Amino acid sequence: MEFIVHDTLTAMAALLGEPLDRRPDALREMLAPMRQAIPMPGDIVDIHHQGGGFRVDADDPRYLPAVQRMIDADVPGQVRRELERASERLHEAKQADSLQVMLVMGDPDNAHLMNVTGGYYGMGGGTGWLYLLAWPSDEVIGRIAHLAVHELHHNIRYANVEWNPATVTVGEHVVAEGLAEAFVRELSGPGAMGPWASMVTGDAFELAYERIMADFELAGMQNTPAYVLGDSAVRNFGQEPRGIPDMAGYAVGLRLVDQALAATGLTATEATLLPASELLRRAGLRP
Repeated sequence: MEFIVHDTLTAMAALLGEPLDRRPDALREMLAPMRQAIPMPGDIVDIHHQGGGFRVDADDPRYLPAVQRMIDADVPGQVRRELERASERLHEAKQADSLQVMLVMGDPDNAHLMNVTGGYYGMGGGTGWLYLLAWPSDEVIGRIAHLAVHELHHNIRYANVEWNPATVTVGEHVVAEGLAEAFVRELSGPGAMGPWASMVTGDAFELAYERIMADFELAGMQNTPAYVLGDSAVRNFGQEPRGIPDMAGYAVGLRLVDQALAATGLTATEATLLPASELLRRAGLRP
């Protein structure tokens, strides 16, 4: 697989040197290739802000040093190298010929980004694209490339396992997140993992586990994010919360995957090609 990592860091540095009234158009130009490939309703600037992206309607003295920090650390090079390693590890899976990567700086004042998602997140479901958004704090900057691997895992998995928005289940979505983190751990060690699977513990985890398992077979992509991302994200989407702690689906998914891998002897790489229902059936965790 060929990886096309767009030079968004240079573009963002140039954007931040423009007068405020020119910055929205500069952002639209930077994101245009992805917008053309993945049509989205509304102004991409509004979507960017709502998703926790850096503000283009206000000056912030933290922005340019943060972009420069990612340039100095060669984050795009890190992303490319880790994606190439992951693609090679998954060489037995069907893969696209190429994948484009868009890295965008986050807003350090966005409460959901910083307090709920740990300062970074990605999306790997769009055909031919990975989107990565991060505020490069000390905790995050070295893990952005591993985030890219997590998203690549989704992209490759669902080139081999069916993802039908009408029929996908809560269980499939939850297991997919746990399996992506297990794959990151297998490829690069526990230190490469994101914070999402360890955010919910104790009684909150047990509550989430019980509710997710009760609705494991609930189908429809309009339902599944509530069980993966939790109540804060669902409220942001304008939907009804299901009483799930924030990001709890990652922790539940990783527990299920770890139990399944232990029971079957499979690696996370090998399990990538199995639907959640089949993986858990082989492990004796589901009928």
